[in-house]
Amino acid sequence: MDIADVKERFVNEIKLRAYVDKFINRNEEREILQIAIRLGVNIDSARLAMEQVCFDYEYVQESTIARLMKDQLAASIADDGKLDRKEFDVVFLALQKAMKGRKSDPDIKRMMVRLLEETTSPPIKTGWFNDWYTTLKRELGLMA
Repeated sequence: MDIADVKERFVNEIKLRAYVDKFINRNEEREILQIAIRLGVNIDSARLAMEQVCFDYEYVQESTIARLMKDQLAASIADDGKLDRKEFDVVFLALQKAMKGRKSDPDIKRMMVRLLEETTSPPIKTGWFNDWYTTLKRELGLMA
């Protein structure tokens, strides 16, 4: 199958799944990629086609955001080995811009906390009397 046909099919599949929020989550990405594989397209070409379609139609992919988030958080942690509140907020602002308003601020922060928790125990820099990270998790409803 021609890559132009795949892109057209991707446009239709993406529009079906992200019509309301213009956000493609990982499950939706997986479904679309499986369709491409069934059509005989290799996975790398399918991913490139999907990224191009999302770029052209201004859809946001969760995997792209996750990659950006992971890189930015790693860079923030690299300087002193810990993540402080200011570094977290800088990464949050970059992700907020990349999301183009597709997700709310609490949703973006939840994604960041989940990514930090998935990778390992997050190296968080806290003050003497406050633990901003635990407070943030409570505010977001991620801990009791």
